[in-house]
Amino acid sequence: MGGTGEAVELAAKVAAIPGTTVITSLAGRTRPPTASFASTRVGGFGGVPGLIDYLRQQRIDISIDATHPFADGISGNAAAAATAVGIPHLQLVRPAWEPTQGDRWIDVASHEAAAGILPGLAERIFLSIGRQELEKYAHLRELWFLMRAIEPPLPDAPMPPGNFRAERGPFSLNSERALLQDYRIGAIVSKNSGGDATYAKIIAARELGIPVVMVRRPPMPPGVRVGDVDSALRWLSGKLLN
Repeated sequence: MGGTGEAVELAAKVAAIPGTTVITSLAGRTRPPTASFASTRVGGFGGVPGLIDYLRQQRIDISIDATHPFADGISGNAAAAATAVGIPHLQLVRPAWEPTQGDRWIDVASHEAAAGILPGLAERIFLSIGRQELEKYAHLRELWFLMRAIEPPLPDAPMPPGNFRAERGPFSLNSERALLQDYRIGAIVSKNSGGDATYAKIIAARELGIPVVMVRRPPMPPGVRVGDVDSALRWLSGKLLN
């Protein structure tokens, strides 16, 4: 189960192992981050029962969840389905960002909590949260928002006032610094996605003294978990040898 840069890298390396067949599943909410895989399916499974049926029909031997850290729905379903069919299951989850000296982070548990503290914090906000959660800020009509996501929101989706930019990372530090300065951004709202592709905005905010409202990750289901592709390959090699 993919949709991340780590999933792309892992799928390519596993496909090179003799005797293996790799199927990559994408949610289909955004364009794939790179060229299509040799075997790719797009779309949902129909919850845990549908995923169980798929694993059995395709005779899947090993399941790896390399989805986005905030894709908690599919992560929970994947863990439950793998347990139900009795196959090994791994979660590949990139490490979360950690605040460092100079960061002005405001840690929150949800987008609702983030929206609740924005009035009085700043008047011009950079929303770097994807398009799915924009509606949770749509009621803040007195503020102005710069919104960025890979895909534009649906035409009838509620949105806060401001400008939208459809862009995919990685973003350079120079471009992120210029973005914050050009739009006179006073605060950032970001999900703690981890990784390098969008971390430049955090560095730029640190340099400019801009507060970052950081939305905490949802909890992952219990299970075996690694933080990088090499560790996932070592785990997989052990399973293939058994």
